[in-house]
Amino acid sequence: MSENTVSIYVDGAARGNPGPAGAGVVLKEDDKIIKTAYEYLGEATNNVAEYRALISGLEEAITLGYKNAKLYLDSELVANQLKGDFRVRKSNIKPLFEKAVTLINGMNSVKIIKIDRENNKEADKLANKAINLSGLNKQIG
Repeated sequence: MSENTVSIYVDGAARGNPGPAGAGVVLKEDDKIIKTAYEYLGEATNNVAEYRALISGLEEAITLGYKNAKLYLDSELVANQLKGDFRVRKSNIKPLFEKAVTLINGMNSVKIIKIDRENNKEADKLANKAINLSGLNKQIG
């Protein structure tokens, strides 16, 4: 088990809301990228994509043996729900929220940090790459 802290940058994207969606994850230790992941999610809302990216990032960190994490996300809604400032009202989000909380509770320490979109470009790029690789995103014109 690593006593080091992993920085987990996550982002979800949806073209339309709902629409084709993707999740992007960047794991860093000491500002060095140690793992990236992206996944096409099919038809989903942006908030579902954000949570799916978060869950994927936490699972990757746990698989790599990390017990301490800093979560960086640009979704104000997800950050505030995880901090307990906003309630989870949507029934389709509740199971994703509960899974994320379970993963967080399994770690020694997790700090949730809301960042601006400009500071989350790597994860955003991966989320959009997942959508583009789906083959469903057709260019018009």
